[in-house]
Amino acid sequence: MASIPAADLAQEIVDDCLNYGTWPSRALDALIERALDEDDEFVARNATRALFSIVIERFADLFEPSLCEVYARLFSHVISRALPEYPAEDLLIRYRRIRQTRKFVGGVVNRVFVLSRVTLGADVAVTSVALAAAKERFPNAEIVLVAPKKNAELYLADPRVVPVSIAYGRSALLRDRLLAAAELQVAVDELSSIVIDPDSRLTQLGLIPICDDARYYFFESRSYGFESSDNLTKLTARWLSETFDIPEHSAYVAPTPQPPVNGTRDVTVSWGVGDNPDKRIDDEFEFEVLSSLLSQGRTVLLDRGAGGEEAQRIDALAARLGHPPQLHIHDGSYASFASHIMQSKLYVGYDSAGQHVAAAAGIPLVSVFTGYACQRMFERWRPAGRSARVVKVDENNRSTALIRTLAAIAEV
Repeated sequence: MASIPAADLAQEIVDDCLNYGTWPSRALDALIERALDEDDEFVARNATRALFSIVIERFADLFEPSLCEVYARLFSHVISRALPEYPAEDLLIRYRRIRQTRKFVGGVVNRVFVLSRVTLGADVAVTSVALAAAKERFPNAEIVLVAPKKNAELYLADPRVVPVSIAYGRSALLRDRLLAAAELQVAVDELSSIVIDPDSRLTQLGLIPICDDARYYFFESRSYGFESSDNLTKLTARWLSETFDIPEHSAYVAPTPQPPVNGTRDVTVSWGVGDNPDKRIDDEFEFEVLSSLLSQGRTVLLDRGAGGEEAQRIDALAARLGHPPQLHIHDGSYASFASHIMQSKLYVGYDSAGQHVAAAAGIPLVSVFTGYACQRMFERWRPAGRSARVVKVDENNRSTALIRTLAAIAEV
């Protein structure tokens, strides 16, 4: 096993789980041992990345109810190996109990803790719906968003939402990711409170207990409404309505308002893909779309992203375009860019946080959607709304992605 790359071990685990509903024990244990290696950080980081990006995210992206049980069995084993104080069987028994939708029966609630989904787009599309519902159902309670700082910034302008910062590094090692739940346990330790968990990575999708189960409401987004083609925003609203006996709510964003960049309120563009290159088309596509917008006299605000390779791509793209005066580069927090999206007349981008911000704010948008694992993943994450146009790209129609995107922009 020592000579097999971590990515190959992870793929073997995925293949067996999809084909047989279980995994090769030697492969999983070897991957866990590497992820917990305290002597070689490179080995541990590589194995952790393979475990989450190849195995865990694959299970989640398929939105297959039967895989929820497979994930729970597999990852309970992972947790118990990393943190022996959590026996795998105990985690599994609890998971099977808390995944059942149950109604809130009343009682004094002074504080509602809503857990972040960690990724920005999911917090807009899913978590914000829980915030909106909690504000209505518990008008006298304090609504607390437990989230990474950059996610909480999307709601700083909402006086009803109190941010509690919690760290969760998507590039962190396995044990460090799991220990985020220990910090969370301290944060939500209040008897007159409830916790709404919208399938958060902070609890490893509900597996790690953080409070008394009577105060804990878990929305398993990967299985709920399996037969429906609705997106996650609609499904989240439906679950909250059933659980708390309230009308269905919509997603929203409330970042601190930003002044327009040189008066621009025209088009906002993001070519960010959240470290998932499968969501991209290519450099030429991005260049041609921007060239078309600029040739029409549009003022464009292009997000530079979070730095690194993504920022370098944007710098190269701006240089290739010749730095025209109507092209402005946004180089700041995501909450700042979200504010600009909300002020623009059109948003264009890949399947990422920007499309969810635009949809939540009612801004016309064109989303170029590719790299999805299956049709159900596309249905769950697509932005909805009368002013939303989604350009669905797969291996069969990739060659027409540009012409269809330009047509969608013209239509919007």
